[in-house]
Amino acid sequence: MGFKKLLASVGAGGASVDAVLHEPNVVPGGVVQGEVRIEGGSVPQQIEGLSVGLQARVEVESGDNEYKTNIEFHRLQLGGAFEVQAGAQHAVPFSLDIPWETPTTMFMDRHLTGMNVGVVTHLAIARAVDSGDLDPVNVHPLPAQQAILDAFGQLGFAFKTADLEKGHIRGTRQQLPFYQEIEFRAPQQYRGINEVELSFVADSQQMDVVLEMDKKPGLFSEGSDTYRSFVVGLHDFQETDWTAYLHQWISEVGGRRNWF
Repeated sequence: MGFKKLLASVGAGGASVDAVLHEPNVVPGGVVQGEVRIEGGSVPQQIEGLSVGLQARVEVESGDNEYKTNIEFHRLQLGGAFEVQAGAQHAVPFSLDIPWETPTTMFMDRHLTGMNVGVVTHLAIARAVDSGDLDPVNVHPLPAQQAILDAFGQLGFAFKTADLEKGHIRGTRQQLPFYQEIEFRAPQQYRGINEVELSFVADSQQMDVVLEMDKKPGLFSEGSDTYRSFVVGLHDFQETDWTAYLHQWISEVGGRRNWF
């Protein structure tokens, strides 16, 4: 028995944990509901705490190097210390709020390449490494975000890729330690730019929309990045023709090539 307890304390024969999501499709500002299922191992174990959170895979720039790391950006404590008997089963329900800044992982009902966001479960076991579990969630755009994305499609922009960058966008309402960039290839009509990177930073009332436009080099000039930003209300966005609005903004930068 003493040997089994030792194995359990380092993870062999110990309790297992699994989160079951009732509905994996969510939007920023919404709620993901589910339950955490705990199954006891071969011996009784003392649990120090149980929690769930949201985790994202984020790109980090460090000097000339880049690497990816997991960042947990929201956590909900579900319970304190308790004991799990050998073979016992427990189910703990939860409702986890989705922060307004949570990045979009779905576009036109397809998963965005490069996005990895999910619910992470922590079961803290006495004298042992936390047992963890990650369950993906599908974060769909808010209606206001969808309107902007649709406008890019109507203007002929083609989705290229998406990623999460550690850091902050200056001049925005950003609270999370990272931000999302959705990258589009520019159509021929905007011959002065190669690509446009789009970022949303939302709260419960408004969102900042940030465009980073990659200008093509000219005969005697190098390529450059141009930034534009504007604010969109989450509840009155329908009052604007976003296709025309974006066309005007982007045309000022990319309507003609800057040869000199």
